[in-house]
Amino acid sequence: MNEQTPLKSSPGERARARHRRIRGAHRRAVRRRIGRATAKACTAGLSAAVLAATAVGWATAGSFDSGFTRSGAVAADAPRSLGGDLNVLLVGLDTRKDQNGDNLPPEILSQLHAGDGDEGGYNANTLILVHIPADMKRIVAVSIPRDDYVPVQGIPGYTHAKIKEAYGLKKAAVEDQLMSQGITDQATLEHAGREAGRASIVQAVRDLTGVPIDRFAEVTLGGFYDLAKALGGVEVCLNHPVRDLEYSGADFPAGRQRLDPAQALAFVRQRHGLENGDLDRTHRQQAFLTSVAKDLKSAGTFTDMRKLSALMEVAHRNIVLSDGWNATDFLRTVGSADNPTVEFRTLPVLSYDVINGQDVNIVDQDAIRREVRAAFGGQDLAPTAPTTPTPTVSETPTPDVGQPVDTVIGGDSIPCVN
Repeated sequence: MNEQTPLKSSPGERARARHRRIRGAHRRAVRRRIGRATAKACTAGLSAAVLAATAVGWATAGSFDSGFTRSGAVAADAPRSLGGDLNVLLVGLDTRKDQNGDNLPPEILSQLHAGDGDEGGYNANTLILVHIPADMKRIVAVSIPRDDYVPVQGIPGYTHAKIKEAYGLKKAAVEDQLMSQGITDQATLEHAGREAGRASIVQAVRDLTGVPIDRFAEVTLGGFYDLAKALGGVEVCLNHPVRDLEYSGADFPAGRQRLDPAQALAFVRQRHGLENGDLDRTHRQQAFLTSVAKDLKSAGTFTDMRKLSALMEVAHRNIVLSDGWNATDFLRTVGSADNPTVEFRTLPVLSYDVINGQDVNIVDQDAIRREVRAAFGGQDLAPTAPTTPTPTVSETPTPDVGQPVDTVIGGDSIPCVN
């Protein structure tokens, strides 16, 4: 199916092996509204929400902007949105390592209930493309299913891959190339590999959707945990008791309850054992954001410099932003907008297939580009390099796949979810 398999001894293949998570019996037929944002979708969304809220009240703007790790993932000569619109790619990276490539501390790993430092690899398990129009009236957040099988560029041995793998496979390939040149310093390899991975995932999303990407933000599992800890936990409400000790570690009764950071991670990571799988998980993430916003508003965070400082320190330690992004100005603008609507959508999937032993989503790139362009208000398509067409099947797609997913964000009450 237009994919070449590299030698098993290569780092790229080892990276792919780390990335594989065959879902087997948990795979369903194409669902009636695929809500396939991943376990860490809340991570990127929470980061943006917390930063937007706190930046409004932040008194030392200079130190706020200068404290972030920066990335050249969005090239200076890349296509840009016109007329003041902005497209932001939020990436939730499924790695148990810090920004230097070191394993997270054992005490944090044990709280994450997500395996050791070798689990997860460098999958971009959360990909949310957010369109922010110049008038700030209608913000659209599009979730890209992580298993979409798409063309990739510049990765030796691959013409296609799951879109989530564009990051890790490119990272491994660049590190392999540098090591062949005699470079062995781990920090150098990690930095170069991650920068290559970021640029690769930006290109893959741009090629798939056909729209410019103006800004980039990345956060990891460790970053989510630290943010939840800084917030002092979160209140949620469940319609039914849940128990998923094997995968996410979730074990909660029905009803309203306050979760500590480890429990909060389990709450947004759980997929197994839920009636609607990833769709239910997406609703949980939205409910989580509602609760976070309520806590921030009611806890006096905006007027408490100690709390603000703690949140900013966590953000600086865990979040990577694209070069040239004036986060202070941007977040103040977003935070001061007059009640913009936020619409959540998920890109359409034609069908499921198995390629090289991996479960993948078969997609129609032309249909996706039309969907994104319509969702973003007719935004012009970005020029992209020619690629080999993504394999398709004759199966008729489910009519409403990719339509807007009902959202629970908004209001002052905490919604109950499955």
